[in-house]
Amino acid sequence: MAYQATVIPIMIATPGDVAEDREVIRTVIHDWNDVNASVSRVMLAAVGWETHSSPELGTRPQELINSRILEDCVLLVGVFWTRLGTPTGESPSGTVEEIEKHVAAGKPVMIYFYSQPVAPESIDLDQYAQVKTIREKWKSECLFETYENISDFRQKFSKQLPLCLAKNEYLQGLIISESDKEASNSLATVTKKSLPTLSEEAKTLLKAVTARDDGTILKIAYLGGRAIQAGGKSFGGDRGRESAKWENALNELEINGLVVARGYKGEVYELTHEGWSVADAL
Repeated sequence: MAYQATVIPIMIATPGDVAEDREVIRTVIHDWNDVNASVSRVMLAAVGWETHSSPELGTRPQELINSRILEDCVLLVGVFWTRLGTPTGESPSGTVEEIEKHVAAGKPVMIYFYSQPVAPESIDLDQYAQVKTIREKWKSECLFETYENISDFRQKFSKQLPLCLAKNEYLQGLIISESDKEASNSLATVTKKSLPTLSEEAKTLLKAVTARDDGTILKIAYLGGRAIQAGGKSFGGDRGRESAKWENALNELEINGLVVARGYKGEVYELTHEGWSVADAL
């Protein structure tokens, strides 16, 4: 079934020595969507320079990434191991520049350091030293996470990503704001399309039935008259004009799809989803 969702673009910011870790991030995001997207109406989108940029001359490469990709992302996940990355002219590396610009924009960042030991002869010692330096710098500025292997990273990120989405005020503000906007637009659409077709009696009956959670309307016939009961109130009660007026109001609600008959005798009616929505707009 098709549905509308708030899209949360997530920037994956890493140097080139943690390719497997990048795939873990994408897999966890994909798995989160499978379980949560249709219910929460929130869709996560993994974004990276290798999948969301194109060649172009005349502009500093990192500036292209910043303006074309980073600015649209609302969450950033950064991962480091033995390399910091290539200097950009403005920052020690592209990854560091992305993180610092994201933080400066007031957006949330999740940072991870791979703590698996490495043989000195297998790495660039200068790069490794820069990673240690930036880690010490950020230790006093933020809370970051370490992990011992890929399985450990997958487990931690799978748990911490939902926590960030649920607890971070910036992300919650975006999600709630979009939900409110969608609800407001839906309510405006319902009001515009449905309310002008209803008589005052039909509106009165619709508002009355919402006084009780069961949303039930009863059509009752007895000696001396007929009545419509909704929300603990009775409408009509006599034969002739008065009863016909309220029965017509009930017919209006049914014709407009705001109530549906239950049972085969036409004596019990219930509000539909649209009926509840229109009643809320009155």
